[in-house]
Amino acid sequence: MIVHATENQLEDVAALALKLFSQTGGDTIHKEMRAILSDGNAAIFLHYTEEGVPAGFAQCQLRFDYVEGTRSSPVGYLEGIFVEEPSRKQGVAKELLRRAEAWAKEKGCSEFASDCELGNTESLSFHQSVGFREANRIICFTKQL
Repeated sequence: MIVHATENQLEDVAALALKLFSQTGGDTIHKEMRAILSDGNAAIFLHYTEEGVPAGFAQCQLRFDYVEGTRSSPVGYLEGIFVEEPSRKQGVAKELLRRAEAWAKEKGCSEFASDCELGNTESLSFHQSVGFREANRIICFTKQL
């Protein structure tokens, strides 16, 4: 079962998000997920197993700035997607993505985009398998001032 998450599911969202964004601390994840759940330009979809266990999520938002490879604004953007190992290869991620895309369409988007790290071959394969096309590859830089 997939639901559009509300603040009532914050703990479920945060627990799954911490597995995807493991470099981020738990307090930060809670704050970020709470903000996303209350933002009308963002959405989180949760997958629950038949037993009611949270087993996957997709986080998306509207982007109004330039999104690589797109021609419209706003653009629906998949910020993150994660499915627990036992629920993988069952179409859960595809259905989470479908729900995120439908939400973006309801918000007036005609395009949907995403990204992944250059070395994340699992994410690259997923994106390609669900119809995304590669728009560009970039290397990001920072510099202390």
